[in-house]
Parts: sequence; structure tokens; C-alpha cells
Amino acid sequence: MADSSSPLPPLCERISHKSYLLRAVDLTILGLLVSLLLYRILHVNQNDTVWVVAFLCESCFSFVWLLITCIKWSPADYKTYPDRLDERVHDLPSVDMFVTTADPVREPPIIVVNTVLSLLAVNYPANKLACYVSDDGCSPLTYFSLKEASKFAKIWVPFCKKYNVRVRAPFMYFLNPPAATEGSEFGKDWEMMKREYEKLSKKLEDATGSSHWLDAEDDFEAFSNTKPNDHSIIVKVVWENKGGVGDEKEVPHVVYISREKRPNYFHHYKAGAMNFLVRVSGLMTNAPYMLNVDCDMYANEADVVRQAMCIFLQKSVNSNHCAFVQYPQDFYDSNADELTVLQLYLGRGIAGIQGPLYGGSGCFHTRRVMYGLSLEDLEDDGSLSSIATRKYLAEESLAREFGKSKEMVKSVVDALQRKSYLHNILKDSLEAAQEVGHCHYEYQTSWGNTIGWLYDSTAEDVNTSIGIHSRGWTSSYIIPDPPAFLGCMPQGGPHAMVQQRRWATGLLEVLFNKQSPLIGMFRRKIRFRQSLAYLYVFSWGLRSIPELFYCLLPAYCLLHNAALFPKGAYLGIIVTLVGMHCLYTLWEFMSLGFSVQSWYASQSFGRIKTTCSWLFSILDIILKLLGISKTVFIVTKKTMPETKSGSGSEKSQGEVDCPNIDSGKFEFDGSLYFLPGTFIVLVNLAALAGCSVGLQRLSPRHGGGGSGLAEACGCVLVVILFLPFLKGMFEKGKYGIPLSTLSKAAFLAMLFVVFFMGN
Repeated sequence: MADSSSPLPPLCERISHKSYLLRAVDLTILGLLVSLLLYRILHVNQNDTVWVVAFLCESCFSFVWLLITCIKWSPADYKTYPDRLDERVHDLPSVDMFVTTADPVREPPIIVVNTVLSLLAVNYPANKLACYVSDDGCSPLTYFSLKEASKFAKIWVPFCKKYNVRVRAPFMYFLNPPAATEGSEFGKDWEMMKREYEKLSKKLEDATGSSHWLDAEDDFEAFSNTKPNDHSIIVKVVWENKGGVGDEKEVPHVVYISREKRPNYFHHYKAGAMNFLVRVSGLMTNAPYMLNVDCDMYANEADVVRQAMCIFLQKSVNSNHCAFVQYPQDFYDSNADELTVLQLYLGRGIAGIQGPLYGGSGCFHTRRVMYGLSLEDLEDDGSLSSIATRKYLAEESLAREFGKSKEMVKSVVDALQRKSYLHNILKDSLEAAQEVGHCHYEYQTSWGNTIGWLYDSTAEDVNTSIGIHSRGWTSSYIIPDPPAFLGCMPQGGPHAMVQQRRWATGLLEVLFNKQSPLIGMFRRKIRFRQSLAYLYVFSWGLRSIPELFYCLLPAYCLLHNAALFPKGAYLGIIVTLVGMHCLYTLWEFMSLGFSVQSWYASQSFGRIKTTCSWLFSILDIILKLLGISKTVFIVTKKTMPETKSGSGSEKSQGEVDCPNIDSGKFEFDGSLYFLPGTFIVLVNLAALAGCSVGLQRLSPRHGGGGSGLAEACGCVLVVILFLPFLKGMFEKGKYGIPLSTLSKAAFLAMLFVVFFMGN
């Protein structure tokens, strides 16, 4: 329990980042957009139908910017003081840590192992931690890797705590040798640890290509005759910290789980796996707080758990009813600059309203909140109200909501009543854990509906997040330096397109399901501006339509000899708007230390993902709403830099060997994702070529004037933004656009040119 004495310094404080200058810039851009819309309304009768299309597109852009302005109005985050935690808290709460993986090929076990090792070594009492790894691929290789990693952890964890190692993921820590340590005790220990890690890596690498180890132990019998989508429940205690007292040589519990999956049962992807993790951990350790990370997001800050506890245990924050603490998702490659900027400016903005959105990884949850509690269910001291006690703790209600497992019901009661967990032998809970992992266990219960991670969307994170905020809870945002967690983004090509489509589809699913902010904006306990923030995020996929049209409008106007932009002095509205937006976004990037090239790459990829990847999310959601097909969760490929040997590797953390960092090349394949972008480039090039040789329509049909330099500049700007596609037309191999895609795009471009020049 935290000491509530007022003279003591706080464990955390809320930091406001309001800027009246940035507010003025946001409002100025909004004003320019409104001015442009008014101009189009006043001159709509003097221009072609393209004027109406442009008006509709710009109305969408104006609405999006209005949402952005509302979101960024009062940015905030939290600063924590973990060094004060021991003075204020006599008994730190337990934390269950969840790591999810689903495919040993796309998510190699060595990546999972490094994430697990980084979590096991955090600066927190080992007897208060338990790490659960959910393997939805039911891979014996993943289980074997965890067993080997648990052995290595017995020397890795004490090493990290003895020398206060900052980066506790071995693959990253051993990239650079320490300076001038030869002959010292630390130097000898470092060399020994590096050798042991290389042995572990080699063993896992050899195991990937051979299965002889499967027959070496009876422990792998449960994996015989299993398939990723057809297997029984497997729950194994890899390592148990029996009778631990929390000293620096202890290693937290490690548990491997794989829920039952059958071809004729819908398993709800990651959300289903997370709910199984909640149930198994509730039976075994039942910690009041739960951390979930993706398998490639290692803990980069040793005090990450202590920082989150500063939020949960600070009474001034608890009075605001904080349900979860979210850290930004940072990456050790340079493919995610746009996401970094988005999280800092928009993320802080959302955090200043009702709290950040749950991002799917790097988040600490409160178990009681995930069990469906609302604010009205609690008294001022945090205990259950009398009404909530009758509602939640009635035996029939518990069995109906949480399932028929008596052990599960008992653990839920203990969690809701905040009873401290008594250390039991984990293996005694294996039978109960098997019971709650069956496919049919959740049938006619509230799991995925009002309890745990919510179903009905592949974006289970924000779907769950809006459910929590709709019950009145708040959340907190911490942006530590160094970053709390680091991962690797997919390369800027097919893998990135798949991920972006999955995100956009999942977000649209929430927009059209019962959690939609359009439905709950005025009826639930979620704040109005928080609903606007969710609306901005959920509508990402819908933005693909106006952006696609707007990328084609300059080419259409050049070919059709129609005016797209205002003439004369009113052209200044467009010039000022584009200039201000470019300078504003450039400042956002450069203020964080990113280069102009990084800013351009972000702007370019922003247009590419919107018009190419997000476009297909609309098709996905239409097919789902019509009942023709269901959305599919596709696991994206994870990669990691290789550990270098020798002292010549002097690379900083931001310069590690991750694929496609500095090449500046975009990868292509034969998928349809790259057809819209190729089509856009070819159409705009054709329009520029036609204009230069005088092939455009001779005279405009309306009195608003014909096309001119402004429309030509618009075509040039579109080509610049889609420059990776222009380069791809002349490249070969994976950096070149396949001939099949080029042929299809060229045919569509030819139809576009012929049709609009002839009409």
C-alpha cells in the first residue's frame, strides 16, 4: 500500500504541453481550409463538375484537420519518479507479464526469447513477477527455445542486476562491446555472458533446421500430431521461482501456454489468446496488474514496471481512476519516424483528454478493470460498492459471466476484492488451467463481450480501449527517455502494406460495431473530445477515397482543360495552405531530431499507405458487413539485427543492422496493393506529357477558366510523393514493380486518359 502522507513528494506528476503558438497554427490552417471551401461554394456554378468533387474531398480533409485540432488542444503526459517508490510503498504489487506469438517462421523464437529475457531482468522483485508466453502457433520450437532461455536467464538476470545493465535484451546489449574493461571482473563476466548467449543463439538456430531434440525428452510429447490451427491445450511451467524472496539472483516464473484451437471454432485471433492468458494467470498468480507486449517489443528500460507502478500507486492519479498505463511504441530501426511523431503530438493530445488509446503492446492493465468493472461499481476507497458486490459476486452471476470453472470464479472474486495473492505451487493449477483453455469454455459467457479483450475486430487493442473509456475510466501516458520498449517495424513494402491494411480494417470494424464512437458519443461515460479522438483513428480507412480522388484530380484537369484551383489572388489560399502544412509538419519532425529526408519519406509513405493499403480495408469491411467474408488476422514478419563479434562494431542503438534502413528503396511484389500507386503515377505522367505536347482539350466547357501552371504543379507534386513507384518502374528484383502490375496499371491509365480526353 502507498503511504498517503501529503508532505512526501509525489510518485508522478502530470505535465502539460500546451502551446498557444501551435494552437494558432492549427486554427490558421483550419481557417484556410474553410476559406477554400467557401470559395468553391461561391464559384461552383462557374466551373466543371470537378469543382464539386474537389469540394467533397477538401471537406473530408477539413473535417480531419478539425479532429486533429481538437485532439492536440491540451497535450499532456506523466513524469514518474521510480526512485521514490521504495520510500512510499512497503509492499510492491505483483505483475503478470504477457508475451504473445503466433508463428515461429514470421516471429522467430530468438526474437521471442530476447523479449522474455528483457522482461525477466527488469528492476522489480522477481517474486512479484511472472512471465506468460502465449504461443498460438503451438510450436515445439518456441517451447524448446523458452526452456533454453530459462536456463540462460539464471545467469543473465543476476548479471544485469549486478552491473545495472541498461539494455536487458541480449541481442541488443551485445551489439557493442564495453569500453576499456579488459582484465576487470566486469570484462570477464561480459565475455562469459556473450559466449553463453552465442551458444544459446546457435542452439536455437540449429533447432530450427533439425527436430532431433523433439525425441530427446518426453516433455515434447504434447506437441505430437499438432497443427497450428488444430491442437489441444498445452500449459507448461517452464520455470518456477519456488519460495522466492525477491533477491537479485532469482528469476521470475516462466509459463508457456497454447490454447486449444479447432478448424470449426472461431478463435478470435490475438484477443482470444489474451483472454486465455488472463484466465491462466488468474489461476496461477492472479496479479492485480498485467503487462502485455508483442513478441518483438523488448523492455529497453529496466525500471519500466516501477514507472507504471508510480502511476497506479499515486493516490492523486488513482482518484482519476486510471485503468491502464500506455507507453509509446518505439523502434530500433528508422522505418517508424512517422509513428514516432504521431505518438508524440497526437498521442500526447489524446492523453490530455481522457488518456491515451491502448496500443496493443507496452501497456499495463488493471485486472479488475479487465474483468468489466465500471467507475460506478467502486466506493471512494476503491472497494466494491454494495450494489456491485451483489452484481458481481453472486455465484450464479460469476459462473454466467466468467465460465463454470470454480477455480476461475474464486480467482475472479479475489481479484475484484483486491485480496493479496498467496504463493501457491504453479503446477497445482495446471489442471484448472487446462479447463479454461477449451474452445467451448467462453460459449455463453461475457468473455470478449464485456470482459477481457473485446472481440468483433482484428484491432482488439482500440476496441478494448474504447470499451474501457466508455465505462468512465481514464488512462495515463508515459514517454520515458530512454524509450520503455523497442521493436522493429516491417519494411516499407509488402509486409508494411499487409500491416497497414490489417490496422485500417480493424479500425473500421470498430467504427461499425457496437463500440462505435458515433453510437456512444452522447450516451456513455466517454468524454466528447475523447470520442472525437477515437473517430479520427477509426476513420483512417475511409480517408483513402478522398485522397485517391485528389491524387487524380490534377491529371484530370490537365487532360480536360478544367480549373482545379482558384485563379488570381485567390490561388494564394492554396499556396499558403500547402506551404504552412509542409513547414508545420517539417518542424514537427526536425524538432524531434529527424532529417528533412525522413520528413519527406514520411509524407510519401503516408500517401502510399492511404491510397494503396487502406483502400483495400474498405473492401474488407464491405464484404464483412454484407456477410460475404470475414476479416483475417495476418501475422507480419519480424526481423532483428545480428549480433556482431569483435570490437570493430561501433554502432549506436539507432544504427543497428535492420533491413532496409538507409537504402531508401521501396520493395514491391505482385500483390494488388501496388496497383493503385502505379496507376496514379502513370496517369499524372501521362497528363504532364499530354499537356507539354498540347494534347489537352482546346477550350474549357465552363466559364471558370482552363487548367494552367497550378494544375501542372499539382501533377508534379503527386509524382514526387509517389517517387518510390516512379523509381520502381526502372528497378529490377524486389525493388522493381512487377511487369504484371505495370501492365494492369498502364491499361487502366490508358482508359483514364482516353475517356476523360474524349468527354
